[in-house]
Amino acid sequence: MDKIQKATETTAVAKSNKVAMQGYIKQMEGEIKKALPSVITPERFTRIALSAISNNPKLADCTPQSFLGAMMTSAQLGMEINTPLGLSYLIPRFNGKKKVFECQFELGYKGLIDLAYRSGQVSTISAHVVYANDKFEYALGLEPRLEHVPAASNRGDATFVYAVFKTKDGGYGFEVMSMDDVKKHAQKYSKAYSS
Repeated sequence: MDKIQKATETTAVAKSNKVAMQGYIKQMEGEIKKALPSVITPERFTRIALSAISNNPKLADCTPQSFLGAMMTSAQLGMEINTPLGLSYLIPRFNGKKKVFECQFELGYKGLIDLAYRSGQVSTISAHVVYANDKFEYALGLEPRLEHVPAASNRGDATFVYAVFKTKDGGYGFEVMSMDDVKKHAQKYSKAYSS
């Protein structure tokens, strides 16, 4: 009987947290409207935030200050949160020092690309994976160059990833990472990588 009572109490607390967080969102609609750029309406943003809580109940357990702070960051950038577009995310993380869940805003790579295009300075951005049987050469220095010719078939294992951009005034750049570097970067910076 104790397990059933505890489960019922936990469910009641979760529902109460969700209702409280939804109330905070509704309360902040005016401030959200002021923060949003013209690319997203306040009504849509509010619906997306409420949907994020429904889809990830742990967000309702976050401190209201951290949730609203993360939400406002998203609003200021005009980023839709926790949608299939993959622009940005609200992530609940446990703060061991404070013994509370806090909501963190994370910009996805698609969000970074969106911001680059919105700047008006970038004409193209793309990222690619290089495989063992592809022809791939790059050089850095005063005259950087990159050439990638994908193999027609049987490309092998992934060996590198790279991203390139071209600006509207004709400038360009690229960044290359080996798969080992990608794994090291993920281990160092991604809390989700090891899980």
